[in-house]
Formats: sequence, structure tokens, C-alpha cells
Amino acid sequence: MQPSHPTERPLIGLYEAIAGDEDARVCKDIPDAACDVQPANFFIHLVANTLSKIGDELASARLVLAWMLGALGVPAAFAGFLVPIRESGALMPQLFVAAAIRRQPVRKWFWVAGSVAQGLAVALMAIVALTLEGAAAGWAILLLLTLFALSRGVNSVASKDVLGKTIAKTRRGTVMGYAASAAGFATLGLGLYLSLAELEDAGVGVFVALLAAAAGVWWLSALTFASLREQAGATEGGGNAVAEALHSLSLLWRDRDFGHFVLTRALLMSTALALPFYVLLAEDATSGSFVTLGLLILATGLASALSAPIWGRASDRSSRWVLIVSGVIAGCLGIGLALMSWAGLAYALDGWFYATLFFILGVSHAGVRLGRKTYLVDMATPETRAAFTAVSNTVIGVLLLIGGLFGLVAQLAGTEFAILLLALFSLAGAISAWRMSEV
Repeated sequence: MQPSHPTERPLIGLYEAIAGDEDARVCKDIPDAACDVQPANFFIHLVANTLSKIGDELASARLVLAWMLGALGVPAAFAGFLVPIRESGALMPQLFVAAAIRRQPVRKWFWVAGSVAQGLAVALMAIVALTLEGAAAGWAILLLLTLFALSRGVNSVASKDVLGKTIAKTRRGTVMGYAASAAGFATLGLGLYLSLAELEDAGVGVFVALLAAAAGVWWLSALTFASLREQAGATEGGGNAVAEALHSLSLLWRDRDFGHFVLTRALLMSTALALPFYVLLAEDATSGSFVTLGLLILATGLASALSAPIWGRASDRSSRWVLIVSGVIAGCLGIGLALMSWAGLAYALDGWFYATLFFILGVSHAGVRLGRKTYLVDMATPETRAAFTAVSNTVIGVLLLIGGLFGLVAQLAGTEFAILLLALFSLAGAISAWRMSEV
């Protein structure tokens, strides 16, 4: 293939080196027109997704926003709503926006609009941090987080649909893996800062700076994605949103392979739900050492940075086996930790031990995320991809809210029992993935 412009030749060469294509025009399941511009689109996806993942970390609901609420004197009850709103709010409404997205032949602008809205939400959070305190600040943050989450949901549906239109099979996992890796290294820097800075004595300026940076990153991501060269696609399935949503739900039993995938994803959701219980056990065992918290943050970034490219390439070979291996790792790790804790060994170990466990669980979770994303995009057709994404994410969003009951399990039966139960769910997810079809 001859590049359309001499300046594209180095880009194609770099693409061939990274993606492993000897011929940048070798494509699968995308039109020739999309194939011609795949090298440029590959890097646009890479940069835009890396920036969006960095924005997520800078405005992390589990970390940055939670600490900011404390600094603003917000009642503790508000902090309990941060993660449910962030995760479920981004997933459940997708079923109803998928039809609207489907009505448009070019869908990248939904992703752009979602990124602009997310940047606006976190920028307004920074203003809230400067102007409000107490419950007023709490209500404002939750309202803006809802806007952020809903915008994130639009991005999620649009991104997978556009990825499937512009990047060929065997390259999708690679681009997502490299993006996750680059963002993971950025998380390492954030973890170092949070570990070394005296945040308890720092003013709200620290959080204002983080949120302002997140807003800038989101807007830069939108600008980058706007340059994507997307071909017009089919617009079937873009009818009334509620009617289309109800019809799309029937895919769970009408398409057995898709229903099986959703079941597997639901079981492997346990790798995400287990993360806070590992933190609770580590905090208890190390007497709330702030150094341990910093080590856990660093372990999270390192796990993503090191494992994501490997999982990405492995997903392009067999995303099913990535899900199997990830589930087995999380399951065995959780069972081992629970048994060690019941034997009294877990309380004799330091923060580095828990950081190592957190790293391994982070590697497993990264594999689940990349494996299920690649599997979903590869199993779907251009006509069903947006609907599959929306139905899957909506169901998982509902189950995430129900997953909050594991906190009650931990309170009544102990953190170790919650970890053990989630580990068994991970193993069940691995078995379910083993029974799935290869795509």
C-alpha cells in the first residue's frame, strides 16, 4: 500500500513495528476505505484512549474524590455513593443511548461529546472545591459525578462501535492494551505523589489542580478523537430508545453465545469487587499505614502498565483464554489469602506483601477487562456491536449495585469470608469462560 501522503510513511512504519503488520493494509472485517487509514486511526485510538484513562485516574472516585470530600468537611455518608454512581451510572443508561447512537452513520462525535462533558463535570468539581463546603459540596459533587458517569456511558457504547469500524480484528486488543499500559505508568506517577505528599495537611488546592488537569486531559482526548477518519456505517436498530432497549434485552436469551458471555462477565466482575476488601484487610493488618496505601496505588499502576500489553496481544490470539487464566489467578489468590488470614499469618506481614497481592489481583483484573472487551467486539457484527455493548453494560451496572451486598457479608462474616466468596465466583467465571466459543 502506498501512503496517500509522504508524511504518513513514518507513521505506517511505526504502526507495522508496534502492531506486527508487515503490510499495514492487511485487514479483517472492516471495509477497504477504513483499512487504508488504519495506521493513522490506530494511533488516534491509542492517544485518545490513553488520555481518557489518565483523566479517570486524576479524578478517581475511589481515591481523589473521596479524599476531597473529607477535606471539604462533607459528611461521610456522601462518600459511600461515589463508586456506585461512578460505575453503575456509566453502565445502566447505555441500553437507552445505544439506539440513538445507532441512528447516526458516523458515531465518533458521541465519543467527542462525552469527553467534553466529562471534562466539564470535573472542571465544575474543581470550582465546587474552591467555593463550597459541607453537605452543599457533597450534593454538588454527586450531581456532577452523575453527569460524568452518564457521559462515560455514552463514550463506552460509541468507543466499541467506532473501534470495530476502524480497527481490524487481531489489532483491537493491541491498541487497548498499549493505552492501558501508558495510563498505568501515569498512575505510577500519581501514586508516588499521593504516597509522598502530606495530603492530610494540604489545602484543597491539591485537589483543584488534579481536577483541572483531568478536565484538560479529557478535552485534549476529545480533540484527538475528533480527527479520527471514520467511514459511515449502517443505521439499522436506531428506533425508539425504550422500545429498542426492551427489544435489545431479549438478546440475552435469543443469542445464546451473547447470553453466555454476559454470564461469564458477571461472574468475573468479582475481580473488581474484591479490590476494596483486599484494601480493608491490608489496612487492618498494617494498622492503617499510609505507606501501605501508597504502595497499593503504585501496585495498581504497575500491574496495568506491565500486564496490559501482554493481555492485549494475548486477547488478539484468544480473548477466551485470557478470561480463563485471569479468573483462575484471581480465584487462587483469594482462596490463598483467606486461608492465610484465618491461620493468623496475614497479620504478621508488611505492606510490601499486600502490595504484591494487590499487584497480582490488578494483573488479573486487567486481563478480565481487556479479555471481555476484545471478546465482545470480536463476537459481535457491525449491526449488533452497539446493542451487545449496551445490554452487557446495563446488566453489569445493575449487578454492581447488588454487589454492594458483599460489604454486608464482610461486616457479618468477616472480610476474609467476602474475599473467599468472591474468589469462588472468579473460579466459576473461569469455568464459564472455558465453555464459551472461540471468536
